[in-house]
Amino acid sequence: MQENSTNSLNGSIANRNLSSEQNETYPLEVSKPALRLIDAIVLIIGIVIGAGIFRTPSVVAANSPNWFWFVGVWVMGGLVSLIGALCYSELSSAFPSAGGDYHFLKTAFGKGFSFLFAWARIMVIQTGSIALLAYIAGDYMSQLFSLGEYSASFYAIVVMAILTLINILGIQFGTGLQKLLTALQFIGIFIIIAVGFFVEPNTPAAVSQEPMLSSSFSTLSLALIFVLLTFGGWNEAAYISSELKTGSKNMAFVLVISILIITLAYVLINMAFLNVLGLQGMAASDAVGVDMMRTTLGEKGVVLIGTLVSLSALTSLNTTIFTGARSNYALGKDFSLFSFLGKWNGQKSAPVNSLILQGIIATLLIIFGAFTRNGFESMVDFTAPVFWFFFLCTGIGLIVLRVKMPDTPRPFKVPLYPITPVLFIGFCAYLLYSSLSYTGKGALLGVVLLLIGLVFYLLFKNKVSKKK
Repeated sequence: MQENSTNSLNGSIANRNLSSEQNETYPLEVSKPALRLIDAIVLIIGIVIGAGIFRTPSVVAANSPNWFWFVGVWVMGGLVSLIGALCYSELSSAFPSAGGDYHFLKTAFGKGFSFLFAWARIMVIQTGSIALLAYIAGDYMSQLFSLGEYSASFYAIVVMAILTLINILGIQFGTGLQKLLTALQFIGIFIIIAVGFFVEPNTPAAVSQEPMLSSSFSTLSLALIFVLLTFGGWNEAAYISSELKTGSKNMAFVLVISILIITLAYVLINMAFLNVLGLQGMAASDAVGVDMMRTTLGEKGVVLIGTLVSLSALTSLNTTIFTGARSNYALGKDFSLFSFLGKWNGQKSAPVNSLILQGIIATLLIIFGAFTRNGFESMVDFTAPVFWFFFLCTGIGLIVLRVKMPDTPRPFKVPLYPITPVLFIGFCAYLLYSSLSYTGKGALLGVVLLLIGLVFYLLFKNKVSKKK
């Protein structure tokens, strides 16, 4: 998801993820491999660790029967992410393309299926991720200054609209500012870990009271869905394999080390939350970082961490808006019926139509979230089934392409084939089932929009497929 992923590098990665069928108004940059192994590891960590780690722990805690399962599900998230990243590494090294997932699915299953994926990105996956990140910003801003019952939704709409307008005007965060905001995000993480382990809570009663939950597949499955949301981004990180100085054969090493570091960081962060708030305190919180700081350092700590997390969420949101609009631009370049999305404004250096449509859809999703259960959770419900459906299809696509195109050079081959991709397919199938079975009405809306895309394609197939 989401999702979506969260530093300045996503902008450059998104440029590589656009369709290869672009005109000279928006050329792709081609450069020779320039990344050392340590560079690649740092990039992957920066892409994956985002604002979600400041919001998802509360939902995971609410669906974990005890501390052991709470920590264990984060470790499981790292394992699933590693298996998936290895599968994507083979695909990106064997079928290098600016289209990313879009190209993999098109090569394996045809243009009709790739249209469905492009439709899902614009209607569900990318716009849902934008709404989700906007809610993270809104939740933390509401802790600093509440505006009432719908405070988080109001803040979410305002910040999303402002950042969309900034992108429409062609104003981009400079590299220096983007690095500064990313650094602030990691400062927030280090502060949380340090405070959680070394500062005594002012309210001892808040610690170690656990929710009375019975262990069940439904609760743990829901917890895993939110954990894997927080690990989101490794599917884009795999694309840097072609930029390693030492060649893509070392991608497995880079991914293993990166995912291990990310998993360790997530476990430490969550143990810090757990040490101060306990499972019950975490489960009851809409902003665990703020509540932890309030319990330990008082209101000064609340302002500090609330500001840092809000800036982190805004950085993630801006990147997602930037990359999402360019994915929609690719849809307009490939399919004539959506040609209005393929218009590039040279003066603004931005796909203005794509940004406007994306902003409208994201606003409607935020409003939808405001009138369901918790807005953040509703957006996860909305995106999860569609997200895991296409992950499942990509895993199947790896096996299909092994059979369909066996002679294609594969600089990196997934270890223990076919066991590894089968495991990934199994995880995706289970999480698809879980996201349909155990989430709220938002999941149904996401599936309905995907089915509308399928009907749309079947009814207007000739017009949709006109461009070659």
